[in-house]
Amino acid sequence: MILGPAPPLVGTGSEGLSTGAYDVVPAPSQEIPATPLSVLPLKVILRSLFVSAVSSSKPLLPPSLYFMSILASSTNPLLNPDKNPVLRFFVKQIFYDHFCAGETREEVGKTIADLKGIGYSGVMLCYAREAVPEGASSSELLSNNDPAVRAAIDEEVKMWAEGTLRTVSLAQAGDFVALKFTGAGRESLVNLAERRAPPPAVAESIDAICSLAASRGVRLLVDAEHAAIQKGIDDWTLTYMRKWNRGRICIYSTYQAYLKSCGDTLKAHLELAREEGFSLGVKLVRGAYLASDPRHLIHDTKANTDEMYDSLAKAVLTRRWEGHLAGGQGEFPETSLVLGTHNPESVQSARAVVESGEAKTEAVFAQLMGMADEISTTLLPGQTGAPVKAYKYLVWGTTGECMKYLLRRAYENSDAVGRTRDGRDAMAREVVRRVKAAFGIGQRRIEA
Repeated sequence: MILGPAPPLVGTGSEGLSTGAYDVVPAPSQEIPATPLSVLPLKVILRSLFVSAVSSSKPLLPPSLYFMSILASSTNPLLNPDKNPVLRFFVKQIFYDHFCAGETREEVGKTIADLKGIGYSGVMLCYAREAVPEGASSSELLSNNDPAVRAAIDEEVKMWAEGTLRTVSLAQAGDFVALKFTGAGRESLVNLAERRAPPPAVAESIDAICSLAASRGVRLLVDAEHAAIQKGIDDWTLTYMRKWNRGRICIYSTYQAYLKSCGDTLKAHLELAREEGFSLGVKLVRGAYLASDPRHLIHDTKANTDEMYDSLAKAVLTRRWEGHLAGGQGEFPETSLVLGTHNPESVQSARAVVESGEAKTEAVFAQLMGMADEISTTLLPGQTGAPVKAYKYLVWGTTGECMKYLLRRAYENSDAVGRTRDGRDAMAREVVRRVKAAFGIGQRRIEA
């Protein structure tokens, strides 16, 4: 997939770097100024317009979601993109290439290089394979001495560790890699739910992942998950922060602002970091489990969630015990902040703090690849406002491995129809702008 600016026009037609996939767009006239989206190739603009149009269409969205859900859950080889070349071509060209980084080291490297080439400070890379199976209850699992069961559990850990280590090796200094503890398999899921320490093989694997990340200058983002296991995830994350977040910040925990307890949880972790002398990496998101987390744990309104998000972002940026962090004791600890949001008001609010000079915390802004490009591109160098660090969150893996991820993106688009329509309209305006520029419409006539 190509995500980069068009190279200069040479000769006639369109030329790319090595694949010929870049689109050459004539320089806009004085009356048709370039927009932030002008850094994206036409192919990406058109594909984004198509995806957002489907996602915001009442007649087209339900059958599209149904089709995607079948592909994500079916065990039929004909419905597996990795085994059906015709299906793979369709899914890869339209959906996979839009949201995912690539299937091989070369493809992922090309995508990362293209993104950095247009001004992104880095990427957040995640391996798509999900290794958590449905299995036995905790009592059955922890008491089962069957060698075959033990071997299967060990294989789950091995596959997760190898995939995560491979992802860290694909990332570059300054990049992030997402770390999903439940991906280590059934035993990890049980231990998280019961707030037990990581199983020995998992603990050893996490240390190996942290060691490799630290040696490469890569940072790790521990994903938030369902409320039933989130406290266990917090326990594990803090354990490894104590070891690896001294002198530099290697590990970040994810805080979901749609939870009523988010402010109290973050405040407790900040106080713990101060007391024990380690730094806290904070990734702030709105939340991803609205459909499955208990409703009473979630804010009553979106406005409450937005207020929590913006309040926490400002407090961490300025390192003040204020807003939902009010009441925190002592000196604010060393922190680093990742603002994961597609909300333009939250981006503007946090950016205003940076531009005012109040920010004392390093901060980066991040959006998912294939989504919110109309926001992401405004954060790139050359745009108005103070320079900020803009990142894109990328998922890599085979087309089949990425199907569950693609399904979640489809549902996320359907849940945020208003935002999706905004993206669709922005892409449509960019297409119109490029057509006008190509045909000289509105250009000033220069007399000899």
